[in-house]
Amino acid sequence: MTQDVTPTPAVLRRLDSTAAIAMADLAASFEDLQTTLRCCERLLSELASDEAEPDDLNLEAFWTTAVLSYARCFSHREGGTNLKPDDVTATGLAGDVLGWHQVLLRLRDHYADPAVNPRETFSVGVSQDAYGKANGVAVTSAKQPALDDLTVRQTGAIAFELTRIVDRRIAELEYELLESTRP
Repeated sequence: MTQDVTPTPAVLRRLDSTAAIAMADLAASFEDLQTTLRCCERLLSELASDEAEPDDLNLEAFWTTAVLSYARCFSHREGGTNLKPDDVTATGLAGDVLGWHQVLLRLRDHYADPAVNPRETFSVGVSQDAYGKANGVAVTSAKQPALDDLTVRQTGAIAFELTRIVDRRIAELEYELLESTRP
């Protein structure tokens, strides 16, 4: 039996070329998309749970992490390796995929806003008696819509297809980098 043995590298040197920086950025995007997918898997399990009510804290934690991780892939990077709306369209998924992508980016802004409560909106009013005289103060709130299965599945589907695109780009850069470092 023949065993294919890859030797252990004796030295590892850091590359600072444009292609190396681009590959590192793509690896970061790939990891963010993987995090999005793992969060979506956990959310689907939580939503499908036989318990009466899913744990709101788990839902918020996983959903916020999924949205922030997804959106980070589209944040500007110096090397231009960030994903773009054209990449979302290139997934080939049916439906208004670009529209959903834009919703996710708006949600990112909402969740990351330090002055906004992402769970509820609050307002204050005054109660009046029959003569119009103020006789009390009331604080009311409206909860944000509950997370549902379809929302999570749509997000996971886009993240999965984008992972394929990023993986392909990483493979191309890996080949380019390896060839550029050979004598």
